[in-house]
Amino acid sequence: MDSSLRVIVTGLMATHRFQGGVAWDYLNVVLGMKRLGHDVHYLEDTGGWPYNLDGGPSGNDLIAYDPNPTVKYLASLMADFGLSTKWAYHFPTKPEWFGLSEENRKELIRSADVLINVSGTLEKPEKYRQVKKLVYIDTDPVFTQIKAAGGDADFRDRVNAHDVHFTFGECLGKGLPDTGHRWHPTRQPIVLSEWLSCVPDRNTFTTVMNWTSYGVTTYRGQTYGQKDIEFVKFMSLPRKVSPTTLEVALHKALVWPADYEPDMHNVCDLAQNDQKPTPHEVLKRFGWRIVDPMKVCPDFNSYRRYIQTSKAEWSVAKHAYVNAKSGWFSCRSACYLAAGRPVIVQDTGFSQVLPVGEGIISFHTLDEAEAGIREVEGNYNQHAKAAQDIAEAYFDSDKVLNRLLDIAMNSHG
Repeated sequence: MDSSLRVIVTGLMATHRFQGGVAWDYLNVVLGMKRLGHDVHYLEDTGGWPYNLDGGPSGNDLIAYDPNPTVKYLASLMADFGLSTKWAYHFPTKPEWFGLSEENRKELIRSADVLINVSGTLEKPEKYRQVKKLVYIDTDPVFTQIKAAGGDADFRDRVNAHDVHFTFGECLGKGLPDTGHRWHPTRQPIVLSEWLSCVPDRNTFTTVMNWTSYGVTTYRGQTYGQKDIEFVKFMSLPRKVSPTTLEVALHKALVWPADYEPDMHNVCDLAQNDQKPTPHEVLKRFGWRIVDPMKVCPDFNSYRRYIQTSKAEWSVAKHAYVNAKSGWFSCRSACYLAAGRPVIVQDTGFSQVLPVGEGIISFHTLDEAEAGIREVEGNYNQHAKAAQDIAEAYFDSDKVLNRLLDIAMNSHG
């Protein structure tokens, strides 16, 4: 786009202020729009409560009823990037708005050219119908399509409220329901200048992940699950690639929510007194180094530093993405690439749209995962250079967002 637009970007930065990776999911879009010269504002109106990690004053209250810590965090983050007057946050308790004054917020909505609803985070997108174009970016493909076509009328109505629809599932195809929308493929925009670094790595392959986010979804006899289902297939990897260190910044998981056939015997062998160990306990027994993301990457700066100081990434994807061959590729993995860090990641079908073999090494099996790590160890400089080249060619926010805006502003659906 050659002309400047007034752009609103939505997200979850305040709601999930303890997760540095979540901040970058939306920051890359906001900062990318700013780089292109657009008048960009960040707006958070999810209807969701921010949370206390420590249980609040009572010790048992996970919901944060005091908006001040959340607002202070978001205000500081926006100020760090020269956007101190360009944000608005809706705290659901009263309800109460922070950031932009009510007059300026309403004027922004009346005058905006496009609202980009990243992850479908707006609670009621129909309230923003004054904006010329409402754009939905599906960051959780497969689950989104099944939910939109299923019995969740409220969710379907929220998706329907938008004019143009994009998805990170670049290869979505047969087997998934027709939601009645045209899903334009797109990918995560990365502001490359934010990730370039000369920081030395600490000779460790890393990733940041949740064990599981929500339950298994079933559609036409096929099940679509979370990362836990895929990860158990690679439990023995640290022993195979020793002395290479594999580290996972893993959010706390207390139980095994799925039936991991045929890999469940690996877990049961470690059970004591008929009590299954937690995922953290099992992973440590198999040689994984487990660290607390709340300590190593709780905010946007420490998250970026964690990636920049890693040697490379090794990671699985959600079972749904793999099973449906969706073509999804992680924003986190794209940030590794931009930092010049190779990624060895489970193929979701992205090998159909991205170059693999150097910089990005895809795998399906345990043997392929082992071979990928050994290849990166043996030819590191070559893969690090290729990683950065791929980031520039495929994830540069200038290219990704210009294409997205061209489609959005010229599309009729």
